[in-house]
Amino acid sequence: MDDMQTTSPASDAAAVPSSAPGPTAPAPAFDDAPIGVFDSGFGGLTVARELAKALPRESIVYLGDSARCPYGPRTLQEVDGFVQQIGGWLVDRGVKMVVIACNTATAAGLAHAQRTFPVPVIGVVEPGARAAAHATRNNRVGVVATKATVESNAYTKAIRHLDAGITVFSTATPRFVEIAEQGIRMAEGPLENYTSLASKVYIRPAFEEIAREYLEPLRRAGVDTLVLGCTHFPLLKALIGGVMGREVTLISSSTEAARDVAEILARRSAYARADHEARYEFFTTGDDLEEFRGFGSRVFREPIDTVAHVDLV
Repeated sequence: MDDMQTTSPASDAAAVPSSAPGPTAPAPAFDDAPIGVFDSGFGGLTVARELAKALPRESIVYLGDSARCPYGPRTLQEVDGFVQQIGGWLVDRGVKMVVIACNTATAAGLAHAQRTFPVPVIGVVEPGARAAAHATRNNRVGVVATKATVESNAYTKAIRHLDAGITVFSTATPRFVEIAEQGIRMAEGPLENYTSLASKVYIRPAFEEIAREYLEPLRRAGVDTLVLGCTHFPLLKALIGGVMGREVTLISSSTEAARDVAEILARRSAYARADHEARYEFFTTGDDLEEFRGFGSRVFREPIDTVAHVDLV
């Protein structure tokens, strides 16, 4: 297991006359184009789920790059190339926004994508960092993420850009991804009962032992806020929260990213029309479409009827 990284704070208009007419309100505009979302696999479906909850009229095109999953052990340069490739594919499908629903891909390729693509591009790091900076009371924030995300210092930079007085403790927790996916396989039963099934599955002695090993350094550090810096990790909220304790606030980057999307659409007058019926399309670069459909339905919390294969390699 990687050592925990710690970053501590360094020691160091003219008045308008009252008779002037007010601005004319712009006519409302709408955009029924879908929102593009992608991840290295299933985890980004937690972001798609939050988007569907927050913006029920918006259509979504989701791509899981299962053929090259996981991104965590890869170099940031390589992942940046994946971001360019997948983002370009989504833009070609006519999306009005791209959401990089992967912390590693956000750290590796967000800035490049924002310079390259003709639509707004957001990641999951900055929304989660902002929520953590606002939530902490003792200025001690923990981050659990993949090895690549931790080594990029993306969360540390983003949090301390907002508040240089915050100390950030980052720990790579690669086995959490394994636990999340293993729990999905174990939580057999009707989809409508999945939430209760998953809560029971993840609270197991073997999983708790791994979680305690990863999280004990963060507990000793006294963090009062913990960022779940991988889109798989909201699935483990009960497990992680049980180890960290009720006094620690857990920040889901998936939820915060959905809020940012809503704000951007509002500013750009780009919401779908009130009578627009949302459509969800799912694609994967992997070969096992049935596995993606089964896994995806449980993560998305709605039945995924059709998954199509895309060959990007």
